[in-house]
Amino acid sequence: MESKEVKLLGFWVSPFSRRVEWALKVKGVEYEYIEEDIFNKSNLLLELNPVHKKVPVLVHDGKVIAESFILLEYVDETWKHHPLLPQDPHQRALARFWAKFCEEKVFETAWNALCSKGEEKQKALEQCKEAMEKMEEEVFKGKQILGGDGRSNLGYLDIAVGWISHWLPVFEEVGSMEILDPLQFPATAAWIDRFLNHPLIKDNLPPREKMLVYFHQRSEELSSTAHGRIKV
Repeated sequence: MESKEVKLLGFWVSPFSRRVEWALKVKGVEYEYIEEDIFNKSNLLLELNPVHKKVPVLVHDGKVIAESFILLEYVDETWKHHPLLPQDPHQRALARFWAKFCEEKVFETAWNALCSKGEEKQKALEQCKEAMEKMEEEVFKGKQILGGDGRSNLGYLDIAVGWISHWLPVFEEVGSMEILDPLQFPATAAWIDRFLNHPLIKDNLPPREKMLVYFHQRSEELSSTAHGRIKV
């Protein structure tokens, strides 16, 4: 496939655009990556995604698609080899459910904890840990993830929740907080190790030191305003 057929607009530290890159790499799809400055959005981004004005945006043969979970399914349905979602309808539904749960109950609470202080921070931390307890039992001890039931290939859930492996520890360090205690979440810790050492993942992660600097700046900016409780 020629790279000009597929273009992906993303932002280097965005877990949302990164997950689409992972999916494309699992499928072996060649693509042109276009880095966006989300603080000074290009005319191209505004033209391609006038509704949300956000990355990621995928352009495939002139067709434009946005929103990372929608993009994962589009990639999976367009390039059918190495399927990401299970074939069984019930298992597909469960994968979508837990991906959405993780986004709403883990990512957003972790982000809110990072960008807040005092009681608000503690409340967000407690909510995040409660959600992770459910993820530990229902996802990371399950069969749909890397290592589950002997799986060696990345699936939809691995990619959807993959940010936990690399972004969440950065949030913890920047926010001086602990969420992923390996003694409390042994299955999660084991999955993180497998995920980060997967050949398609380990060389496709944003630099940790650069992330620390970026999220320090973002958390300081957002915690001092009324708009801290937002997504990245």
